[in-house]
Parts: sequence; C-alpha cells; structure tokens
Amino acid sequence: MNVLNTRFDTPYNTAPFSKIKTDAFLPAFKKAIESAKDEIDQIVQNEEAPTFENTIEALDYTGEQLDRISSIFFNLNAAETNDEIQKIAHEVSPLLTEFSNDVALNTTLFERVKSVYNTKASLSLSEEQKTLLDKKYKGFSRNGANLNPDQKETLRAIDKEQSQLQLTFGENILAETNRYELLITEVSDLEGLPEGAIEAAKQLAEEKDKKGWLITLDYPSYIPFMTYAKNRALRKQLAIAFGQKGFQNDSLDNQDIVLKITQLRYQRAQLLGYETHAHFVLEERMAKTPETVRNFLEDLLEKAQPAAKKEFNELENFAKNLDNIDRLEKWDSAYYSEKLKQERFNFDDEQLKPYFKLENVIEGAFTVAQKLFGLQFIQTDIIDAYHKDVMTYKVEDSKQNLIAIFYADFFPRAGKRNGAWMTSYKSQCIKNTVNERPHVSIVCNFTKPTTTKPSLLTFNEVTTLFHEFGHALHGMLADTIYPSLSGTSVAWDFVELPSQIMENWCYEKEALALFAKHYKTGESIPMELIDKIKAASTFQQGMQTLRQLSFGLLDMSWHGVDPTEINDVKQHETAAFLETQLFPDVLENCMSTAFAHIFQGGYSSGYYSYKWAEVLDADAFEYFKETNLFDPKITDDFKTHILSKGGTQDPLELYIKFRGQKPKAEALLRRSGLLN
Repeated sequence: MNVLNTRFDTPYNTAPFSKIKTDAFLPAFKKAIESAKDEIDQIVQNEEAPTFENTIEALDYTGEQLDRISSIFFNLNAAETNDEIQKIAHEVSPLLTEFSNDVALNTTLFERVKSVYNTKASLSLSEEQKTLLDKKYKGFSRNGANLNPDQKETLRAIDKEQSQLQLTFGENILAETNRYELLITEVSDLEGLPEGAIEAAKQLAEEKDKKGWLITLDYPSYIPFMTYAKNRALRKQLAIAFGQKGFQNDSLDNQDIVLKITQLRYQRAQLLGYETHAHFVLEERMAKTPETVRNFLEDLLEKAQPAAKKEFNELENFAKNLDNIDRLEKWDSAYYSEKLKQERFNFDDEQLKPYFKLENVIEGAFTVAQKLFGLQFIQTDIIDAYHKDVMTYKVEDSKQNLIAIFYADFFPRAGKRNGAWMTSYKSQCIKNTVNERPHVSIVCNFTKPTTTKPSLLTFNEVTTLFHEFGHALHGMLADTIYPSLSGTSVAWDFVELPSQIMENWCYEKEALALFAKHYKTGESIPMELIDKIKAASTFQQGMQTLRQLSFGLLDMSWHGVDPTEINDVKQHETAAFLETQLFPDVLENCMSTAFAHIFQGGYSSGYYSYKWAEVLDADAFEYFKETNLFDPKITDDFKTHILSKGGTQDPLELYIKFRGQKPKAEALLRRSGLLN
C-alpha cells in the first residue's frame, strides 16, 4: 500500500489503519518530506512576481501528504503506541523539525512572502485571506527568518533537541504509569470501594494472571480508589506513586529534561528577540502578554482564595471529627471531600453512575448536537479503526450532506496515554472548489465494562466526554478555505471555549432528560438528583479554582522568567505553589516532572487558557439561558461566528459578533458561587 497517496482507496478517504505496516512509516515520511520540499521549490522558483495566490495560498496547500501521514502516525503514538512506534518517533521528529526549519529559514521564500505582505494595503483580500497573509508572514518573522546564518543554525539545533526531549518526557510518563501496580490480596483493604470498582480491579488482575485486585495509575482505576478506599495507608502509597512519575532519580526521571526544555525555550525566545518564552508565545494569543496572564490569574486568585481556605478548613475539621485525622494530607482530599459532599447533599457519584451508561451518554451528546446544530451521527463498521474498541461514525447534516467522519476511543490500555483529548486525522479545507470534510477523533480513558456491568460513567467523566465532544464539534463544523485556519486552529486561549461550553448542558434538566436513564430500568434520572447535581456544582469551587490557578502559575513560573538559574525542579515548584498551597507538601512528589500539558503538549505559557476560556464559556452560556438552551438564533450564531470560522478572524471580534458584547468575568464567578 502506498501510504504516500493521501487519496486512500477507502470509504470517505479514511485512514486504512489495518493495512498500514509500522515499518512503512519511516520511508513514507522521508518521501513525503521530499515531496513537500518539491512543492516549496516550485513556489521559490516561480519566475512570476509574488502574488497572494502563487505564494501565500500555494504555501498553505503544500505538504498535504506529509500532514496526513504525520496526523496518522503521531495520533497512533498517543493512543496505540509500542516500542517500534516510539523508536520511529525518535527518528522522525528530527527530520520533521529540520524540514520545518528549512521552510521557516528559507530566505528566498520569505522574500516572496514579505513582498506580498508589504503590498497588502493595495490587495483586495477577504478577511480570511488577510488573516492567512498575516499568519504566514509572522510564521517566518517569529521563527527565525530575519536571523543571520549562524543564528539560524543555532535555532535548528535548539528545535531538534527540544523535539527529542519532549518525546522522551512523554514516553517516561507512560512507562511510569504502566510499570506501577498495587496488588491487593486482603478483602478488608477494599473497604469503601464501590462494587463496580472492585469488579474492575478483579478483572484487571485476572487479565494479568494475578490473584486479588489490581489498582493502577490509570485514571479509571486510580480515581475511585483515592475517592472511596477507607485504607488511608494504601491511599497514601498510591498517591505518592502517582505524584512520583518522572521524579525517582532513575532511567525514567524527567527532572533534567524539564530544566533543559525550559532553558532551550528561553534561549530560542532570546534568539528571536523576545524577553522570555511566554512573551514569544503570548504575542499570538488573546492575552497578548505575560503581564495580562499574571494579572488575570492573580485577580481570580484574590477572589477564590478566601473561599478556598474556608473550604479547606471545613474539610479538615470534618475529617478530624469523623476519623480523628490530625492533619489533612493530599491523599485525604478526594476521600473526605466525597464524604462531605454525601453528607451535605445526600448523594454521591455512585448514585448517579447507573444513569450514565456510556452508550447512553454518547447518544445524549449526539442528540444535543442534533438539537443545537442539526447533526446526525450514523455508526458504521465500514471505516477502518486502529483498535477494536474504537467506534466510527458518519456525521451528516439535515440534508444528508457529509459533515465529518468521527472516531471515538474510550477505554484505557497499555499503549495509550492517560487523560482525554480531541484530535484530527484529516483537516477541513476548500481546495479546487471541493470542500474537504474533516476526520475527527476523541480519545478518553473511562471505566471499561465488566462481566456484569456496562461502562458506567462518573459525572466527572460525563462532563469530560461532553468537553472533548465540544472540541470535536469545533473540528467537524469547520468551514474555511485554508487548512491552517480550519477547525481548532485558533488562538490557544480561545480553543477551549467550544469544549467548555458543552459541559454546561450536563447540568441542565432539558439535556439530562435526553440521556440520563437507568441502565437496568430505563427510568429517567429523578428530578431530585438533577437538583442535587446543580446544588453540588459549586461544592468546593474555591479549592478547585485554586488548584487550576496553581497549575497556570506554575506554567508561568517556568516560562515567564529567565530559567537559567533554576537548577532544582522540586525547589522551584515548591516556591511557585506557595501562594496557592493548601495541603502540606509531599517530599517524594513533583508535578512538573509529569506536567505533560506544558512539557509535552502545546500548553507551555498557555495553561491559564482553561480559566480564560471558562470566563468566555460562562458568559456565553448565560446568553443561552436568557432564552432557552436550544434557541435556534443563538445556536446558529454560535455555529456561524465561533465553530465554523476557525482561526480566520481575531477571536475577540468573533466572540463579540456572537455575543454582542465582550466577555465578563462576573459570569464565571456567579456560576462558581464565588461572587458575593
């Protein structure tokens, strides 16, 4: 099979996963890079004067084959990896970095781009074309096109080393997660655990030919144990193991990698004329500057801190009265919070889970999307998938036009990293008058079905599914001309708006009535439970907000400064957490060494964007609630101005077109119960 041919002989041009041999990737990458280089050469060697069409537009359509192969390969490396794939990733990453630098540092190509950019005032360009031109010019100027030859070589070396370090960082975390097991052999050590969690632990042990109950660091195993297990010593053991990832001074240690990545990012920023990595990154975000981010985080901190301290003291007193706990530790947090929530609201997640069968929640998300945006999700088995657990769907509009292909992958396994994410296997764009529709995927790690029960989700998992589905809708409903501006290719602090706003429907009875039905009886979730979900939605919001802010401040502490004097990861992190610390520090633990969002993913100098987008989504959802949750005009405006536009315009302008005003932080504080 010719992997290079991106027009696969498959239904809807989908990736033929089962036919792709792993050893075909490296030669395919090399050929695709050569092909992309040829496309760049054609632009550079064009003897006609540079125009928007023959330079800017042509540049955006180059590398289609390479992009397609990269999306398939790196998505597999995240969701279904193995030693062979990881080895290829280390070989391929420097090649891709070198090619990317070859383009960014191509002087002749930059001169053509600059020529068009300098005449933009005289060109009759659409809003999308203006954005593309601006983005292409900055893509060169922000990535070294104006450097001298020696500086360009330094930049290449930095980028090459950084790409390798980020890969190793992620591989170490995955290896750490996979190697830890807590085997329980005494029934008494399971006290407090829900029946479903016990059954899942038993099944996990059996799968590994072990007697007893197996607990791992995968979220569906780890979270229930930390939330319900009465055995405090085992909770401590598990929590320390979870917090030790990349921090054990062994072959999987990430401390030196963290220091090296932050220093390389700083060197790169300095080389390009920026004060810090954060200054470089934020120039292209809604926030614009590190000062804006810090002010934003500090302002929220000031408002959340009194509530967080009050909630913490309340929790500590509760634990003391209940179990004579002298000092509340991190491994007590989820356990006693759940106990307190049960006492205060007279319900817990275990009461809710029977109403959240995974298949019903998926159908619920689809029904909400149908009512909001007129989409139909048709499950199909003619689309190839990379694992038997992956479900595939054809997405159509009300006129049966193809909108997207959708993949859904919900259960943990050894070759899959923790967490949840949305990704794409093929971008939307309009090329040669054909509207190429996207192939979108969401990947989660939910509790697997057992021999006696289907997959029943916690309420937190329900909101996670809706969150990632919101990202997917952003990708599916893309309707732009150029691939680099399509779907989720938006400012990083805007990208979480479509995902976070979808979580709101999980709290509303009109939406819950569509899918929250008991898996045995089929009865709808009782109104009293819906009321309790709403009432509990502000439970410990001060502590939750403080936790999110601590991650954002830690991110900025690494990337908004000169990190060259930092030589102790733990010491630096401890100082960064001082303002937000509630629980006593755990000496054996370090978050930075497993903070994949900022050291492996794309969130460096961007973790604040979760809170930033919460302001946007809270403000936007208040607009929906002014009329009704499925108001046709508001949903159409959201689709038109937010979901379909991608990165074609300034995000604040798009938001104002949808909302009619700038976002107000008071909406978030109201929703969180933090506004007096």
